[in-house]
Amino acid sequence: MNDTTRTTTRDAVQSPHTPLPEYYRDEADHQRYLRRIFDETASDYDRIERVLALGTGARYRRMALQRAGLRAGDKVIDVGIGTGLVAREALGLIGSSGSLVGVDPSPGMLGQVSLPGVQLKVGRAEQLPCADNEADFLSMGYALRHVSDVGQTFAEFYRVLRPGGRLVILEISRPESALGNTLLKAYMRTLVPVIARVVARQRGTSELWRYYWDTIEACIAPAQVVAALQAAGFETVARHKEVGIFSEYTAVKPG
Repeated sequence: MNDTTRTTTRDAVQSPHTPLPEYYRDEADHQRYLRRIFDETASDYDRIERVLALGTGARYRRMALQRAGLRAGDKVIDVGIGTGLVAREALGLIGSSGSLVGVDPSPGMLGQVSLPGVQLKVGRAEQLPCADNEADFLSMGYALRHVSDVGQTFAEFYRVLRPGGRLVILEISRPESALGNTLLKAYMRTLVPVIARVVARQRGTSELWRYYWDTIEACIAPAQVVAALQAAGFETVARHKEVGIFSEYTAVKPG
């Protein structure tokens, strides 16, 4: 796919989910909301994640990175690094010969990252503070639902990856069965906020996890994510699914 085709594809904004007026009014308000909720709850994030993942989170992230082809010596950009949960596993795989840049719009989240050697940058997925063809590998862990424009985000991923570079996007998707969707919704919308209120130290943490479910429920279908990656120019685009809800989108920049 040539650059003209990709530019035409990016003309229309593609939100990752329908608007959620319970939390924000418009796109500007959306960005303010995200900045506030993540900055306020950053100190609780790892604590809640450990409770919810039941100790399997780190292992799953490491295996997903391996499946996507992350190798020793790779130069990595981790978009939406948050507190560094995906980046931590990536560092173990790339070793001392590799390098990692972490990008996130939340200074509060970046302030929780404690990973020696990682370069941290404040920035959004739609306008990465990275050079063209900078990375061998790009990762994004559970942050696609928070971008404003899927097409622009994927265009940026394409730009910063070198020819032949790989990416993996980890996301939570709604179960395909009605029963599975009902059970997950009950867990994420009811039980998780209760756990958050008990374990968390920040008042907004339970709200964050309610917001998580609402973005999952309203998110575009996996087929649309795959199509958007293809429209951005990526090849070998695929979706791998674990336990019915964990989606791993992988792709390669042609080169």
